[in-house]
Amino acid sequence: MHIAFLDANTDRSAFAARHASEVDKFRALLAPVAPDWRYSDFKVTEGALPASLKGFDGVIVSGSPASVNDAEDWVPGLLATIRKAVDAGVPVFGACFGHQAVAKALGGVVAHNPDGWVLGRVETVIHTPAPWMRDAPATMALNAAHNEQVVTPPPGATVLGGTAQVPNAQLAMGNTVFTTQYHPEITRDFMADLITHLHGDVPAPVLASAQAALPLSLDDERMAHWIAAFFNGN
Repeated sequence: MHIAFLDANTDRSAFAARHASEVDKFRALLAPVAPDWRYSDFKVTEGALPASLKGFDGVIVSGSPASVNDAEDWVPGLLATIRKAVDAGVPVFGACFGHQAVAKALGGVVAHNPDGWVLGRVETVIHTPAPWMRDAPATMALNAAHNEQVVTPPPGATVLGGTAQVPNAQLAMGNTVFTTQYHPEITRDFMADLITHLHGDVPAPVLASAQAALPLSLDDERMAHWIAAFFNGN
């Protein structure tokens, strides 16, 4: 499996430098279930995009502090590449910003969260599991870090699950699009450091809630299995 990894991260801070790159976060997440996958890393914020999707078996779009609604030069190229992949039948997975970018590229609408920041462990209700979501539980827990969300899914999308606050948190389109508002690639250590990093930028009660949830279990391994099953054709 050869994955075109579209790295949209704009964070160049000391905090970001202390941690693994976006592609390495996903490589670590998926290594137990897909040890032989190869990743070509494209820094889309620097204008790097695959000239062609021939030879790629899938696309992953990373998270980012950026907004898909930003007037940045690199955003239209990213959205166009997502559309090309979907049109060509190349499976696309997106997380957080990637979830929002895929939704916008395919006709959805992204806007600020009405209730503000969502940070830390979130339990999402799974109500319409896709075929690759084997043994889907009623709820699953993943880390979150976002202040925007998909408010209108793309035409033809299936909403797989969500919360009262973020109803369109997991989306699918046929067998070629799978996205989540959450961050299965974010480890507990990364989240702990992120909470500290966001002091002053995120309301104190949100930070405190995220801090309190750090010891609780996450379903990142389950999501890794689902991502692998999605790319492998279920």
